[in-house]
Amino acid sequence: MVDYEPRTRLDTHDVTNMPPPFGGLNLYETDIALKEAAGLHGGEWVDGPLSALGAAAGSDEALQAGEDANRYLPELRTFDRFGGRIDEVRFHPAYHQCMALAMEHRIHSIGWREKRPGAHVAHAAALAIGSQAEAGTMCPMSMTYASVAALRKQPDVAAAWLPKIVDGVYEAPLRPIAEKRGVTIGMFMTEKQGGSDVRSNSTRAVPVGAGGPGGEYLLTGHKWFCSAPMSDAFLTLAYTDRGLSCFLAPRIKPDSTRNSMNLMRLKEKLGNRSNASAEFEYKDTFAWMIGEDGRGVATIMDMVHHTRLDTTAGSLGIMRRALAEAAHHARHRRAFQKTLIDQPVMRAVLADLALDYEAAAMFTMRIARAYDGTTPEERGFARLGVALGKFYIAKRTAPFVAECMECLGGGGYIEEAATARYYREAPVNAIWEGSGNVIALDILRTLQKEPLALDGLLAELAAARGRHPAYDASFDALHRLIGGGVVEGDARHLAERMALALQAALLLCHGAPDVASSYCDARLSGDTRGINYGASGAKLAVDTILARQ
Repeated sequence: MVDYEPRTRLDTHDVTNMPPPFGGLNLYETDIALKEAAGLHGGEWVDGPLSALGAAAGSDEALQAGEDANRYLPELRTFDRFGGRIDEVRFHPAYHQCMALAMEHRIHSIGWREKRPGAHVAHAAALAIGSQAEAGTMCPMSMTYASVAALRKQPDVAAAWLPKIVDGVYEAPLRPIAEKRGVTIGMFMTEKQGGSDVRSNSTRAVPVGAGGPGGEYLLTGHKWFCSAPMSDAFLTLAYTDRGLSCFLAPRIKPDSTRNSMNLMRLKEKLGNRSNASAEFEYKDTFAWMIGEDGRGVATIMDMVHHTRLDTTAGSLGIMRRALAEAAHHARHRRAFQKTLIDQPVMRAVLADLALDYEAAAMFTMRIARAYDGTTPEERGFARLGVALGKFYIAKRTAPFVAECMECLGGGGYIEEAATARYYREAPVNAIWEGSGNVIALDILRTLQKEPLALDGLLAELAAARGRHPAYDASFDALHRLIGGGVVEGDARHLAERMALALQAALLLCHGAPDVASSYCDARLSGDTRGINYGASGAKLAVDTILARQ
């Protein structure tokens, strides 16, 4: 990561007992849990593209670009030097380097380009790998990927955009779509007064001519949280006389002039700093209607369904980078006459962390496989499974990264350490695309309205019965809980129990036996020893688990 050798002898002391820089490795090939889960659920073919991405994203150059993109933040340029309104965001070259790498390796499009089983598994694994190099750029990658599901509802409009998404390469300058080899797509839904309650939105859409699906409209209103504001177009919601509808608003109109989108300010966020997030005002903003008039929520939810997969996969990537940094440090740092990785308490902590990562990797890849499903049961499982994954894995990420950061001591708490950046990054996926309460209530609604989703989940859980006593007891308790009816106040409890059971079932059926058994003992057993990482040390197959990291 540097082009010179650091001095190991300073004026007052020698520099010793410091780990070498983390980098110069293949982020896929060194990740046994992800490699096994992606191959199991995606097929052998995923190894090729994922290994190529792993090598590129794990290079010293890519990791340095990720650091620089977060150190040198996006800047708002409202006007040009002549006073003309341009509403642009300027990024450091490292940001563009990260974006180009992501699109070169098709993180945004492999799920649609590959016409074979496992395409969405490859996408989810790729996004997890990309997040380890630079997490902020995975937001525009995710929205561009997910936009395909919504745009397909309006083939006449999508015809100009989908080839630029699926086959496109990264081109940052803002130009008419016909002049670009690739585009990115954003999504603007929330407004000040409503947040997740998008039916409280007030943005209005007025038809230009006849209107209707595929028709032209002018939008007026304010959007409160808009990430990746330099995308080429945005899927957005606005009211017509028939109700809340979905629209595609391009940055450049068909006549090659700039669309009327006033970029009001950039958000100063806790994390995800490389990725600009903004407030926008529409003022007679040109847009095409996507999907049925008055059915905008249903249309854009197809996009949200896919971005929720990415909040799970992105959290997986954040967990992996933090765990890899902690394990790297522990293998090279000595204390009390031993390397940290040989200290029993540290081993217990790292093994306990690794358990959660192993379970999350298997869980995320299984959910992604369901996105390739063609049966009603598999589609229902995808709907329920992704909500469980987003609720549990995304929420588990922040305490997970905090423990990994502590493994590095004070050196993990400074800005030069990746753990500090990923600690700030950790909460974002639990908030975006529906915070915990929204997702927990969505799980309840799915159970009530989509019986095939529950059937698919129970079939997955039943396959693991008889493999571990703690799992069997947990399965029976969950079955009673669901059968007794769950009130809204218990929605989070139900979501957590379902997620734990599903992770355990997948490990028991497909994971390393010692990992699966340790997970059931540590996460499902009634004989709990504590809630902190490392408290379950005596229950774990520590040597086997750490050998996989």
